[in-house]
Amino acid sequence: MRTRFAPSPTGFLHVGGLRTALYAYLLAKQSDGKFILRIEDTDQERSVPGAIENILRTLHWASLHPDEGVMMRNGVIVQEGGKGPYIQSERLPLYKKYAEELIESGLAYYAFDTKEELDQMRNEMAQDGIAAPRYDASARMRMKNALTMSKEEVHMRLEKGDPYVIRMKVEPNQLITFEDEIRGKLEFQGKTVDDQVLLKGDGFPTYHLAHVVDDHLMDIQMIIRGEEWLSSLPKHLLLFQYFGWKEPRYAHVPLLLNKDKSKLSKRQGDVAAEDYIKKGYLPEALLNFLALLGWNPGTTQELFSLQELTDAFSLDRVQKGGAIFDTEKLDWLQGQWMRKMPLEEFTKRIWSLVAAEYAQAKNDAKFSEKAALIQERITFFKEAPEMLRFLYREPEFNIEIITNKKQKVTKENLPEIIDLLIENLNQIGSDTWNESVIKMTLENASVKQLKKGQMLWPLRAVLTGLPYSPGAYEVAALLGKETTLKRLEAARKAI
Repeated sequence: MRTRFAPSPTGFLHVGGLRTALYAYLLAKQSDGKFILRIEDTDQERSVPGAIENILRTLHWASLHPDEGVMMRNGVIVQEGGKGPYIQSERLPLYKKYAEELIESGLAYYAFDTKEELDQMRNEMAQDGIAAPRYDASARMRMKNALTMSKEEVHMRLEKGDPYVIRMKVEPNQLITFEDEIRGKLEFQGKTVDDQVLLKGDGFPTYHLAHVVDDHLMDIQMIIRGEEWLSSLPKHLLLFQYFGWKEPRYAHVPLLLNKDKSKLSKRQGDVAAEDYIKKGYLPEALLNFLALLGWNPGTTQELFSLQELTDAFSLDRVQKGGAIFDTEKLDWLQGQWMRKMPLEEFTKRIWSLVAAEYAQAKNDAKFSEKAALIQERITFFKEAPEMLRFLYREPEFNIEIITNKKQKVTKENLPEIIDLLIENLNQIGSDTWNESVIKMTLENASVKQLKKGQMLWPLRAVLTGLPYSPGAYEVAALLGKETTLKRLEAARKAI
């Protein structure tokens, strides 16, 4: 199956756009097909410099590599494939050719109305109680177009170079039906469809004409796009019909919503994929999260690699209703993917961050052991320097962190607890100092003298200076006997 992702370069790639690209990619890969990237830059006024590069960088970051179309090779934008160009602004003669074909067949017409005349028409229709004023069959007869002018006047205006647009001609009495891959059977009345502009006055096509022409010429078989395009679907179906082309399959995916069920927008949070990349989210986590926004695998599985998504994804399990963009779930998935990362890779990813903060880490032979200590507890790589701080810096003494009401560690009994920890840990030889021996020694002591939590909470807190950290046994083993006892003695003195 040939699918495509066709973003407009009007800014950084939206997370909704990345989800659309993901779904299109998955369907192509399931069928050993092609995933095509096309750039729809016909709205030149809204095009942003650098946007194409951002789109390509984001797709490559996510491992959604196009098989054909616009790509980036060694930092340079290129176009590969036999059906290009794949950037719409480079295809203008094609659009003009097909628009004029529709005029010749009587399915489109020239319109010479000015902006002021169009505004007046809409105002008059609104005053007449028409809720959605549009340039339709009833409006076109009182406007300046080839349907109300003589052929001679139209020819004269074209010869003079008068500004014009080309509009499609929609008959109001027709019924347009279609079977959407997600929405099921859809019906549209011709009277609800306007005579859409196909070719603008600047010679650029609108999305409606351009995507129909391109999807046909590029042999696109499945179009994944947001539900906001549903109202435009009848125009596109009519255009395929007008040209005598078989329409592709369409699947309109649900919108992404804020927690209050409003449309996801910058006003309530980050919406660009770039924002999440900068925050340190893993591509595996973000793709996993986006895949589940609107799609249900039908099982209890929540973690999906890109290959697992390819194997499991199906349009028949995509919901119709909007999907809540819940960053708490995203953070949970981020943590899960951090834990799944091979320790060697995790160590490499955090080493430079930690070494930049603590010079000792640069040549630390035990750095991998220290990385393993926090991998189960970390959400973002940037947390690593602070989480490992206690291994390279003496922790600050904080009585509020060391005491714990739930564990029954109070300012009054803390001196006794510290003394017992020192006494029991001193019994362990330096050559037998390891996690299992420390655990056995302290658990035996706690049975006789204190509850387990009463010993472990202050031990961990004294050694790390943190309210939350790796476990006491692990920390003490890695710090070594000398450092462990030194910190306990310092805490005893501070108390």
